[in-house]
Amino acid sequence: MDFFQSQDRARRNTKLLLGLYVAAVVCIILLTNVLVVMVGGLQTSASMGGAETGFSWGLFLGVSLLVVMMVGLGSAYRIHALSKGGSVVAEMLDGELLLDAGGDLEKRRLLNVVEEMALAAGTPVPPVYLIPDAAINAFAAGYSPGDAVIGITQGALHNLNRDQLQGVVAHEFSHILNGDMRLNIRLMGVLYGILMLAVVGRLVLHGSRGRSSSKRDGGGAILAIGLGLLVLGYVGKFFGSLIKAAVSRQREYLADASAVQFTRYPAGISGALKRIGGYESGSVLQHPESEELSHAFFSSGVSFAFGSLMSTHPPLEERIRRLDPGWDGGYITQVMPDRSESAPKPEVAGMASGFAGGGVHTGVRINAEQVFDAMGQPGAAQLAEARHVLAAIPQALLSAARQTYSARALVYLLLLDQVPSVRAVQMAHLAGAADATVVDALNKMLAQAAGIELFMRLPLLEIAMPALRQLSHRQYTVFMANIDVLIRADKKLGLGEWALQKYVSKHLGEAFEQRHRAPRHLDLAVVRDDCARLLSVLAYTDATSTTVPAEAFAMGQAQLGMAMVLLAKADLGARALDAAVDNLAELRPLLKPRLLKACIATITADGIATAQEVELVRTIADALDCPMPPIVLQR
Repeated sequence: MDFFQSQDRARRNTKLLLGLYVAAVVCIILLTNVLVVMVGGLQTSASMGGAETGFSWGLFLGVSLLVVMMVGLGSAYRIHALSKGGSVVAEMLDGELLLDAGGDLEKRRLLNVVEEMALAAGTPVPPVYLIPDAAINAFAAGYSPGDAVIGITQGALHNLNRDQLQGVVAHEFSHILNGDMRLNIRLMGVLYGILMLAVVGRLVLHGSRGRSSSKRDGGGAILAIGLGLLVLGYVGKFFGSLIKAAVSRQREYLADASAVQFTRYPAGISGALKRIGGYESGSVLQHPESEELSHAFFSSGVSFAFGSLMSTHPPLEERIRRLDPGWDGGYITQVMPDRSESAPKPEVAGMASGFAGGGVHTGVRINAEQVFDAMGQPGAAQLAEARHVLAAIPQALLSAARQTYSARALVYLLLLDQVPSVRAVQMAHLAGAADATVVDALNKMLAQAAGIELFMRLPLLEIAMPALRQLSHRQYTVFMANIDVLIRADKKLGLGEWALQKYVSKHLGEAFEQRHRAPRHLDLAVVRDDCARLLSVLAYTDATSTTVPAEAFAMGQAQLGMAMVLLAKADLGARALDAAVDNLAELRPLLKPRLLKACIATITADGIATAQEVELVRTIADALDCPMPPIVLQR
């Protein structure tokens, strides 16, 4: 299953979740009405000497409305509480944000693995949270890559070697890429609503303690209703567990398979599962909130009363056998040493990328089919490319990207103009508008500007995202305003500046403002004008191309199969391009491959693509919620 099919599957699973949710609510409504009628009947019989009570549609509708309100409000409350993304989920489990390894080799290894995986997948690096639990487990949580986090337990950090840890992280990246995280968050929200009856039942019972239990003052009825609601709440919990099992189990097999493709080393993830089987604490967390998150864990995070019926994960043995058909049934009881070749080796800068050592107009050939095969399903080649890129970026810049103050300074550095008079205006603005610590970090980095090549820009932004997401809302607002001023300082907006601003605003907007786009366009014809605007921009991008813009545009148009007209260069403003890309992001997932193939066809009309064109198309793909891995070249 490719990336776009996975995204479409996630949409269908959301509809399945909604259907199961409605069915569960209907069952709870019926059972609640039965409870009310029974309690009312008993009360009436006792007070009226056995007189019978009839069914009342008015009572039925009133009770039903009350149940729907309780469940709906409970779900809405939980979904709102989780709207800030994965960090909220990690904090529910008392997770500790891990930005700086602080000299701890295990933590540095974990952060390195996550960075490599993110760069290989073409996504922002997610913040990593360390969960204080001895169990071996992990999870990915969030609505989108921009607000995603990865949580790793202390047990996993201490008891998995690098290969096994890499397999676990690759499994979680599959959930990030394939839309599973958003479904997990929604699942937590709707199931919380189903449990509201149990919460109300507890409140009723608590309130009835001081009341008389005599039949005359209704104390017995209140007690019966409280107990009944409590029971119904746990009936709702039963339904919820069934829903989680129905929605979640098959996704784990798919994520395991994706992890193998990512690392090309099945023994990594299968070894992690075998280590769980041979580890005293297993994968079951002790935290009381772990049950609510059980469907999002790498392995079963809770013990279920009805075993396989309620489990959100396939049996451990079955997962291992799918990954290792020749498995002898034995588990791993101690930490295994890393393979000698598993740790990434430093590479010379000239091997870091096809663009390393070249100028803006260095060209590469792009195989569109290979790009799409790797999208959402990166492999070992993309992982190796990520390591090459990390090895080529100066260590001072990598360190700057990982700290909150210097990460902002790094973004400002990428926007400084080469013209001295314009740069002076930019620096003067920052001196008055930015935090003094940020300006100081920027001044210290100015000497590094000349060493930043085009192929480094996007990876540096990806690495900087965890640090930038730690800004306060005020700092975020000031930061985005400063970016806008720096870009406008020369009275024009270059495509490189647009790409940087688009990338940062998209992912920080997801984290700080919960800006998420949902598919609503079912036909490319509906967004014809936006397609024409996007392809027109790409057709004009390479001024040194031997192909005229009209021919490049025609190549992209042929991929879409729609009648369109190349727009004049003077009509292609940044605001209009922004709006076009945002509108195209709301296409149904299965329509996006044609659009991205049209983009690639346009920039490669002359047979090659420049570094600037590749960065631009990768940024556009990211804005369309289709993270594009780095272009892998033959070395």
